[in-house]
Amino acid sequence: MISYMLKKLGYALLTLYGVVTVIFLLFYLLPGDPAQMMLGQNESEEQLANVRAKYGLDKSIETQYLYFLNDLSPVSFHSLQPEDFTYDNGKYTGVELFEIGETSTYLKWPYLRESFQKTDKKVSNIIGETLPNTMILAVAAISIALVLGLILGVVSALYKNSWVDQLIQVISTMGMSIPSFFSAIIFAFVFGYLWHEWTGLKMSGSLYEMDDYGEGMQLQWRNLILPAVVLGIRPLAVISQLMRNSLLEVMGQEYITTAYAKGLTTLQVIKKHAFKNALNPVITAVSGWFASLLAGAVFVEYIFNWNGIGKEIVEALNTQDLPVITGAVLVIATLFILINILVDFIYVWLDPRVRLE
Repeated sequence: MISYMLKKLGYALLTLYGVVTVIFLLFYLLPGDPAQMMLGQNESEEQLANVRAKYGLDKSIETQYLYFLNDLSPVSFHSLQPEDFTYDNGKYTGVELFEIGETSTYLKWPYLRESFQKTDKKVSNIIGETLPNTMILAVAAISIALVLGLILGVVSALYKNSWVDQLIQVISTMGMSIPSFFSAIIFAFVFGYLWHEWTGLKMSGSLYEMDDYGEGMQLQWRNLILPAVVLGIRPLAVISQLMRNSLLEVMGQEYITTAYAKGLTTLQVIKKHAFKNALNPVITAVSGWFASLLAGAVFVEYIFNWNGIGKEIVEALNTQDLPVITGAVLVIATLFILINILVDFIYVWLDPRVRLE
Protein backbone atom coordinates (compact mmCIF):
# COMPACT_ATOMS: atom_id res chain seq x y z
CA MET A 1 0.00 0.00 0.00
CA ILE A 2 2.76 2.45 0.94
CA SER A 3 4.74 1.73 -2.22
CA TYR A 4 1.60 2.24 -4.29
CA MET A 5 0.87 5.58 -2.63
CA LEU A 6 4.45 6.75 -3.18
CA LYS A 7 4.26 5.70 -6.82
CA LYS A 8 0.99 7.59 -7.32
CA LEU A 9 2.46 10.62 -5.57
CA GLY A 10 5.46 10.51 -7.91
CA TYR A 11 3.21 10.36 -10.96
CA ALA A 12 1.15 13.23 -9.56
CA LEU A 13 4.21 15.42 -9.05
CA LEU A 14 5.49 14.69 -12.57
CA THR A 15 2.08 15.49 -14.02
CA LEU A 16 1.87 18.76 -12.09
CA TYR A 17 5.38 19.70 -13.23
CA GLY A 18 4.32 19.11 -16.83
CA VAL A 19 1.19 21.21 -16.33
CA VAL A 20 3.22 24.03 -14.75
CA THR A 21 5.70 24.03 -17.62
CA VAL A 22 3.02 24.01 -20.32
CA ILE A 23 1.10 26.83 -18.61
CA PHE A 24 4.23 28.94 -18.35
CA LEU A 25 5.11 28.42 -22.00
CA LEU A 26 1.56 29.11 -23.18
CA PHE A 27 0.93 32.31 -21.26
CA TYR A 28 4.32 33.84 -20.56
CA LEU A 29 5.59 33.50 -24.13
CA LEU A 30 2.50 35.05 -25.69
CA PRO A 31 3.03 38.29 -27.65
CA GLY A 32 2.32 41.47 -25.76
CA ASP A 33 3.66 43.24 -22.70
CA PRO A 34 1.81 42.47 -19.43
CA ALA A 35 3.12 45.72 -17.96
CA GLN A 36 1.38 47.73 -20.69
CA MET A 37 -1.79 45.71 -20.17
CA MET A 38 -1.82 46.71 -16.51
CA LEU A 39 -1.05 50.40 -17.03
CA GLY A 40 -3.09 51.04 -20.16
CA GLN A 41 -2.25 53.73 -22.71
CA ASN A 42 -1.01 56.42 -20.32
CA GLU A 43 2.08 54.66 -19.08
CA SER A 44 5.55 56.17 -18.88
CA GLU A 45 8.83 54.33 -19.29
CA GLU A 46 9.53 54.73 -15.58
CA GLN A 47 6.13 53.25 -14.66
CA LEU A 48 6.68 50.34 -17.07
CA ALA A 49 10.10 49.65 -15.57
CA ASN A 50 8.69 49.67 -12.02
CA VAL A 51 5.89 47.24 -12.92
CA ARG A 52 8.26 44.91 -14.75
CA ALA A 53 10.61 44.88 -11.76
CA LYS A 54 7.73 44.26 -9.32
CA TYR A 55 6.50 41.21 -11.22
CA GLY A 56 9.90 39.96 -12.41
CA LEU A 57 9.06 40.70 -16.05
CA ASP A 58 12.42 42.39 -16.61
CA LYS A 59 14.24 39.06 -16.27
CA SER A 60 15.05 36.55 -18.98
CA ILE A 61 12.56 33.81 -19.81
CA GLU A 62 14.76 31.21 -18.11
CA THR A 63 14.97 33.28 -14.93
CA GLN A 64 11.22 33.93 -14.95
CA TYR A 65 10.62 30.19 -15.26
CA LEU A 66 12.86 29.47 -12.25
CA TYR A 67 11.09 32.21 -10.27
CA PHE A 68 7.77 30.65 -11.25
CA LEU A 69 8.83 27.22 -9.99
CA ASN A 70 10.28 28.75 -6.84
CA ASP A 71 6.99 30.49 -6.05
CA LEU A 72 4.98 27.31 -6.55
CA SER A 73 7.32 24.98 -4.67
CA PRO A 74 6.42 24.32 -1.00
CA VAL A 75 10.14 24.50 -0.16
CA SER A 76 11.68 27.54 -1.82
CA PHE A 77 14.60 29.95 -1.60
CA HIS A 78 14.28 33.71 -1.18
CA SER A 79 16.67 36.61 -1.16
CA LEU A 80 17.20 38.75 1.92
CA GLN A 81 17.77 41.81 -0.30
CA PRO A 82 14.66 44.07 -0.47
CA GLU A 83 15.30 44.97 -4.11
CA ASP A 84 15.29 41.33 -5.23
CA PHE A 85 12.12 39.83 -6.77
CA THR A 86 12.13 36.87 -4.37
CA TYR A 87 12.36 39.04 -1.27
CA ASP A 88 9.65 38.19 1.29
CA ASN A 89 7.64 41.35 1.98
CA GLY A 90 4.68 39.46 3.38
CA LYS A 91 3.60 37.80 0.16
CA TYR A 92 4.56 34.26 1.27
CA THR A 93 2.46 32.30 3.76
CA GLY A 94 4.81 29.99 5.61
CA VAL A 95 7.73 29.75 7.98
CA GLU A 96 11.41 30.43 7.51
CA LEU A 97 13.52 27.30 8.02
CA PHE A 98 17.06 28.65 7.92
CA GLU A 99 19.35 31.20 6.28
CA ILE A 100 22.44 30.67 4.17
CA GLY A 101 24.29 33.89 3.40
CA GLU A 102 21.86 36.25 1.64
CA THR A 103 19.28 33.51 1.03
CA SER A 104 16.53 32.18 3.28
CA THR A 105 14.74 28.85 2.90
CA TYR A 106 10.96 28.78 3.35
CA LEU A 107 8.39 26.07 3.99
CA LYS A 108 5.25 27.63 2.57
CA TRP A 109 2.03 27.27 0.64
CA PRO A 110 2.43 27.61 -3.14
CA TYR A 111 2.45 31.30 -4.03
CA LEU A 112 0.26 32.01 -7.08
CA ARG A 113 1.36 35.67 -7.26
CA GLU A 114 -0.84 38.76 -7.58
CA SER A 115 -3.48 39.69 -10.11
CA PHE A 116 -2.41 42.04 -12.90
CA GLN A 117 -5.78 43.80 -12.91
CA LYS A 118 -6.91 43.69 -9.25
CA THR A 119 -4.29 45.81 -7.54
CA ASP A 120 -2.33 44.07 -4.75
CA LYS A 121 -4.82 41.20 -4.58
CA LYS A 122 -3.34 37.72 -4.37
CA VAL A 123 -4.50 35.11 -6.87
CA SER A 124 -4.91 32.64 -4.00
CA ASN A 125 -7.46 35.00 -2.41
CA ILE A 126 -9.35 35.34 -5.69
CA ILE A 127 -9.48 31.56 -6.11
CA GLY A 128 -10.42 31.14 -2.44
CA GLU A 129 -13.43 33.40 -2.99
CA THR A 130 -14.66 31.71 -6.17
CA LEU A 131 -13.61 28.05 -5.99
CA PRO A 132 -16.08 27.10 -3.19
CA ASN A 133 -18.97 28.32 -5.37
CA THR A 134 -17.75 26.20 -8.28
CA MET A 135 -17.31 23.19 -5.99
CA ILE A 136 -20.89 23.57 -4.74
CA LEU A 137 -22.12 23.82 -8.33
CA ALA A 138 -20.09 20.79 -9.44
CA VAL A 139 -21.22 18.67 -6.46
CA ALA A 140 -24.86 19.59 -7.10
CA ALA A 141 -24.54 18.81 -10.82
CA ILE A 142 -22.81 15.45 -10.35
CA SER A 143 -25.26 14.49 -7.59
CA ILE A 144 -28.20 15.11 -9.93
CA ALA A 145 -26.45 13.18 -12.68
CA LEU A 146 -25.50 10.29 -10.40
CA VAL A 147 -28.91 9.75 -8.81
CA LEU A 148 -30.96 10.08 -11.99
CA GLY A 149 -28.33 8.31 -14.13
CA LEU A 150 -28.21 5.24 -11.88
CA ILE A 151 -32.00 5.03 -11.74
CA LEU A 152 -32.39 5.37 -15.50
CA GLY A 153 -29.54 2.90 -16.10
CA VAL A 154 -31.10 0.23 -13.87
CA VAL A 155 -34.57 0.77 -15.40
CA SER A 156 -33.09 0.60 -18.90
CA ALA A 157 -31.31 -2.68 -18.08
CA LEU A 158 -34.42 -4.22 -16.49
CA TYR A 159 -36.52 -3.38 -19.55
CA LYS A 160 -33.86 -4.19 -22.13
CA ASN A 161 -34.95 -3.63 -25.78
CA SER A 162 -38.39 -2.37 -24.72
CA TRP A 163 -39.82 1.05 -25.62
CA VAL A 164 -38.75 2.28 -22.17
CA ASP A 165 -35.16 1.25 -22.87
CA GLN A 166 -35.24 2.84 -26.32
CA LEU A 167 -36.69 6.08 -24.96
CA ILE A 168 -33.95 6.32 -22.32
CA GLN A 169 -31.31 5.62 -24.98
CA VAL A 170 -32.65 8.43 -27.19
CA ILE A 171 -32.73 10.88 -24.28
CA SER A 172 -29.20 9.87 -23.26
CA THR A 173 -27.89 10.35 -26.79
CA MET A 174 -29.46 13.79 -27.00
CA GLY A 175 -28.03 14.71 -23.61
CA MET A 176 -24.50 13.74 -24.67
CA SER A 177 -24.81 15.63 -27.98
CA ILE A 178 -25.95 19.05 -26.73
CA PRO A 179 -23.12 21.39 -25.60
CA SER A 180 -23.51 22.78 -22.09
CA PHE A 181 -23.35 26.42 -23.18
CA PHE A 182 -26.24 25.85 -25.60
CA SER A 183 -28.28 24.10 -22.91
CA ALA A 184 -27.51 26.97 -20.55
CA ILE A 185 -28.93 29.55 -22.96
CA ILE A 186 -32.08 27.48 -23.57
CA PHE A 187 -32.70 26.74 -19.88
CA ALA A 188 -32.04 30.34 -18.83
CA PHE A 189 -34.45 31.69 -21.45
CA VAL A 190 -37.23 29.12 -20.95
CA PHE A 191 -37.19 28.56 -17.17
CA GLY A 192 -35.69 31.87 -16.07
CA TYR A 193 -37.56 34.20 -18.43
CA LEU A 194 -40.57 32.68 -20.21
CA TRP A 195 -41.74 30.57 -17.26
CA HIS A 196 -40.35 32.75 -14.48
CA GLU A 197 -43.78 33.30 -12.91
CA TRP A 198 -44.27 29.54 -12.45
CA THR A 199 -40.71 28.45 -11.67
CA GLY A 200 -39.64 31.42 -9.55
CA LEU A 201 -36.17 31.09 -11.09
CA LYS A 202 -34.03 33.87 -12.55
CA MET A 203 -31.97 33.90 -15.73
CA SER A 204 -28.82 34.68 -13.77
CA GLY A 205 -27.59 34.92 -10.22
CA SER A 206 -24.96 33.62 -7.84
CA LEU A 207 -25.09 31.73 -4.55
CA TYR A 208 -24.85 34.94 -2.54
CA GLU A 209 -26.55 38.17 -3.60
CA MET A 210 -27.03 41.59 -2.07
CA ASP A 211 -30.40 42.00 -0.40
CA ASP A 212 -32.94 44.57 -1.58
CA TYR A 213 -31.77 47.10 1.03
CA GLY A 214 -28.09 46.75 0.18
CA GLU A 215 -27.25 45.87 3.76
CA GLY A 216 -25.76 42.39 3.36
CA MET A 217 -25.43 39.22 1.34
CA GLN A 218 -28.20 36.63 1.31
CA LEU A 219 -27.94 32.94 0.41
CA GLN A 220 -29.93 32.17 -2.75
CA TRP A 221 -30.16 28.40 -3.21
CA ARG A 222 -32.66 28.72 -6.06
CA ASN A 223 -29.94 30.25 -8.23
CA LEU A 224 -28.13 26.91 -8.03
CA ILE A 225 -30.93 24.91 -9.72
CA LEU A 226 -30.59 25.90 -13.38
CA PRO A 227 -26.76 25.84 -13.69
CA ALA A 228 -26.59 22.54 -11.75
CA VAL A 229 -29.19 20.90 -13.99
CA VAL A 230 -27.47 22.18 -17.13
CA LEU A 231 -24.05 20.95 -15.99
CA GLY A 232 -25.53 17.60 -14.94
CA ILE A 233 -27.21 16.77 -18.28
CA ARG A 234 -24.16 15.37 -20.09
CA PRO A 235 -22.74 13.28 -17.21
CA LEU A 236 -26.28 12.04 -16.50
CA ALA A 237 -26.51 10.71 -20.04
CA VAL A 238 -23.11 9.02 -19.80
CA ILE A 239 -23.81 7.49 -16.38
CA SER A 240 -27.17 6.01 -17.47
CA GLN A 241 -25.57 4.40 -20.52
CA LEU A 242 -22.63 3.01 -18.54
CA MET A 243 -24.87 1.70 -15.76
CA ARG A 244 -27.14 -0.05 -18.23
CA ASN A 245 -24.31 -1.75 -20.11
CA SER A 246 -22.36 -2.64 -16.96
CA LEU A 247 -25.41 -4.04 -15.20
CA LEU A 248 -26.34 -6.16 -18.21
CA GLU A 249 -22.80 -7.55 -18.29
CA VAL A 250 -22.83 -8.35 -14.57
CA MET A 251 -26.26 -9.99 -14.82
CA GLY A 252 -24.75 -12.50 -17.23
CA GLN A 253 -22.14 -13.73 -14.75
CA GLU A 254 -22.30 -17.23 -13.22
CA TYR A 255 -22.72 -16.05 -9.63
CA ILE A 256 -25.88 -14.19 -10.70
CA THR A 257 -27.27 -17.45 -12.08
CA THR A 258 -26.47 -19.08 -8.73
CA ALA A 259 -28.29 -16.29 -6.93
CA TYR A 260 -31.37 -16.86 -9.06
CA ALA A 261 -31.11 -20.59 -8.32
CA LYS A 262 -31.37 -19.80 -4.61
CA GLY A 263 -34.80 -18.30 -5.24
CA LEU A 264 -33.90 -14.59 -5.13
CA THR A 265 -36.01 -12.16 -7.16
CA THR A 266 -34.51 -9.88 -9.79
CA LEU A 267 -34.64 -6.85 -7.49
CA GLN A 268 -32.96 -8.82 -4.70
CA VAL A 269 -30.23 -10.01 -7.07
CA ILE A 270 -29.58 -6.47 -8.25
CA LYS A 271 -29.60 -5.04 -4.73
CA LYS A 272 -27.41 -7.69 -3.07
CA HIS A 273 -25.07 -8.75 -5.88
CA ALA A 274 -25.19 -6.95 -9.22
CA PHE A 275 -25.57 -3.26 -8.42
CA LYS A 276 -22.36 -2.77 -6.44
CA ASN A 277 -20.23 -4.77 -8.87
CA ALA A 278 -21.63 -2.78 -11.81
CA LEU A 279 -20.51 0.53 -10.34
CA ASN A 280 -16.81 0.43 -11.32
CA PRO A 281 -17.16 2.02 -14.77
CA VAL A 282 -19.68 4.46 -13.32
CA ILE A 283 -17.22 5.57 -10.62
CA THR A 284 -14.60 6.13 -13.32
CA ALA A 285 -17.02 8.29 -15.28
CA VAL A 286 -18.15 10.21 -12.20
CA SER A 287 -14.58 10.99 -11.13
CA GLY A 288 -13.64 12.17 -14.60
CA TRP A 289 -16.80 14.20 -15.05
CA PHE A 290 -16.58 15.81 -11.62
CA ALA A 291 -13.06 17.03 -12.34
CA SER A 292 -14.16 18.13 -15.81
CA LEU A 293 -17.09 20.06 -14.38
CA LEU A 294 -14.67 22.24 -12.45
CA ALA A 295 -13.13 23.31 -15.76
CA GLY A 296 -16.21 22.88 -17.95
CA ALA A 297 -18.30 25.22 -15.80
CA VAL A 298 -16.58 28.20 -17.44
CA PHE A 299 -19.28 29.13 -19.97
CA VAL A 300 -22.18 27.93 -17.82
CA GLU A 301 -21.05 30.11 -14.92
CA TYR A 302 -20.58 33.06 -17.26
CA ILE A 303 -24.03 32.67 -18.82
CA PHE A 304 -25.78 32.33 -15.45
CA ASN A 305 -23.51 34.97 -13.84
CA TRP A 306 -22.51 32.42 -11.20
CA ASN A 307 -19.61 33.80 -9.17
CA GLY A 308 -17.29 30.81 -9.56
CA ILE A 309 -13.80 30.10 -10.78
CA GLY A 310 -15.08 29.52 -14.33
CA LYS A 311 -16.55 33.02 -14.55
CA GLU A 312 -13.32 34.38 -13.06
CA ILE A 313 -11.30 32.62 -15.79
CA VAL A 314 -13.45 34.18 -18.54
CA GLU A 315 -13.00 37.65 -17.04
CA ALA A 316 -9.25 37.04 -16.67
CA LEU A 317 -9.04 35.99 -20.32
CA ASN A 318 -10.86 39.15 -21.38
CA THR A 319 -8.42 41.32 -19.42
CA GLN A 320 -5.39 39.09 -20.05
CA ASP A 321 -4.84 38.65 -16.31
CA LEU A 322 -2.25 35.89 -16.70
CA PRO A 323 -1.58 35.11 -12.99
CA VAL A 324 -5.29 34.47 -12.37
CA ILE A 325 -5.53 32.19 -15.42
CA THR A 326 -2.43 30.19 -14.53
CA GLY A 327 -3.43 29.91 -10.87
CA ALA A 328 -6.93 28.71 -11.72
CA VAL A 329 -5.66 26.13 -14.21
CA LEU A 330 -3.10 24.82 -11.70
CA VAL A 331 -5.72 24.45 -8.97
CA ILE A 332 -8.09 22.60 -11.30
CA ALA A 333 -5.27 20.30 -12.50
CA THR A 334 -4.32 19.53 -8.88
CA LEU A 335 -7.92 18.69 -7.99
CA PHE A 336 -8.17 16.46 -11.06
CA ILE A 337 -5.11 14.47 -9.96
CA LEU A 338 -6.30 14.15 -6.35
CA ILE A 339 -9.71 12.92 -7.49
CA ASN A 340 -8.14 10.25 -9.70
CA ILE A 341 -6.03 8.98 -6.79
CA LEU A 342 -9.10 8.87 -4.55
CA VAL A 343 -10.98 6.85 -7.15
CA ASP A 344 -8.35 4.10 -7.06
CA PHE A 345 -9.11 3.52 -3.40
CA ILE A 346 -12.85 3.59 -4.02
CA TYR A 347 -12.38 0.75 -6.54
CA VAL A 348 -11.01 -1.50 -3.80
CA TRP A 349 -13.92 -0.69 -1.51
CA LEU A 350 -16.45 -1.44 -4.23
CA ASP A 351 -14.84 -4.61 -5.56
CA PRO A 352 -12.48 -6.69 -3.34
CA ARG A 353 -11.21 -8.42 -6.49
CA VAL A 354 -9.44 -5.25 -7.47
CA ARG A 355 -5.94 -4.99 -6.00
CA LEU A 356 -3.94 -1.79 -6.00
CA GLU A 357 -0.74 -3.52 -7.02
